[in-house]
Amino acid sequence: MTSQARGAGLGVMADPTRTRILRLIDDAPDGRALVGKMAEHLDLRQPTVSHHMAALHAEGLVVRQREGRRTWYSLHPDRQSRIRALLGTAPATVDEPDWRRVVDDLAARYRGTVSRETVARCVAESRDLLAAAGTAPLLASRTATFAATRLDDLQRTAHPASEVPTVLFVCVQNAGRSQLAAAILRRLAGDRVIVRSAGSAPATEVRPAILAALDEIGVAVGAEFPKPLTDDTVRAADVVVTMGCGDACPVYPGRRYLDWDLEDPLDKPLSVVRGIRDDIDGRVRALLDELFPGDAASVAS
Repeated sequence: MTSQARGAGLGVMADPTRTRILRLIDDAPDGRALVGKMAEHLDLRQPTVSHHMAALHAEGLVVRQREGRRTWYSLHPDRQSRIRALLGTAPATVDEPDWRRVVDDLAARYRGTVSRETVARCVAESRDLLAAAGTAPLLASRTATFAATRLDDLQRTAHPASEVPTVLFVCVQNAGRSQLAAAILRRLAGDRVIVRSAGSAPATEVRPAILAALDEIGVAVGAEFPKPLTDDTVRAADVVVTMGCGDACPVYPGRRYLDWDLEDPLDKPLSVVRGIRDDIDGRVRALLDELFPGDAASVAS
């Protein structure tokens, strides 16, 4: 399957009704469902559900199986893992993660700069924060990533010698606006800016509509996932950009705080998300121009 087809598939999933349909199919006892039953469950007309199923089938997200007059739909076996990851229903690890190894590896990475006790405490706190937010899939690897980010921030706060500015984007779920802004800034700034994002009440996964809207303009989220907002992340930031998270973000002296009044893309169609994306893109470019005044031409549209 081509990268263009994969991107289109993400766009199809961006529709909230199609996301609900895929979840219904995946939750079915035998992993398959009928259009009529789904229409009844979703309180929609059958032709409406049939239209969505045709779009999902055209993009290779579902397969059809005819049994007499009935047509069953199930997730495409080659795309189940990706779909479930986007839906936030990827199966949890059966065995308990090897937390000692996670600590050992991070302790080796930060040897000479951070004590093992600090590493172990950060891993435990990061694990508990992510678990409380409902991040069961990939908990160990996400904990290791989140802990490493926090340890980097702690070091930068303790030894503020770097001339590379840190920008933190904060929204409620860290699954929409803040992820859009962070991804766009990473693409535009490269290693000139350290980019962070967090949520006051983080979701489990970045929303499919956000991934689709970014993919359209050649921006990848990569391995990013929603993360809880922590004090150490705010302390390490030079610029904190809030987006509808109210008073959840702590205020510390010496930081620049910006509040961007942006529409929440939650449950919005891709056409609306594109507008929010482009609004954020303009704001990010303006911020980057302010951080590096002499490089304005390099980030021009």
